[in-house]
Amino acid sequence: MTWASGVALYIVIWMLSLFVVLPIGTHPRAEADAATGWRGAPRQARMWRKVLFTTILATAVFAIALVAILKDWLSFRHGILAG
Repeated sequence: MTWASGVALYIVIWMLSLFVVLPIGTHPRAEADAATGWRGAPRQARMWRKVLFTTILATAVFAIALVAILKDWLSFRHGILAG
């Protein structure tokens, strides 16, 4: 794996992890908007905490993926995916 493909893989894993983490602990506003009735964005999104947790989760998943790729456990030439 080259460094460019490693960075691309990390970015993809980070984005997927972000979509997993975003709904955790999010509650909509209790009171609706008077004009539209829409409850909108959460009162406290706590994005910095979610970004930090996303980075930790993505780093762990990337480390597992990197080991699996470097040890040829996930390879189209050798291992499980060879066919």
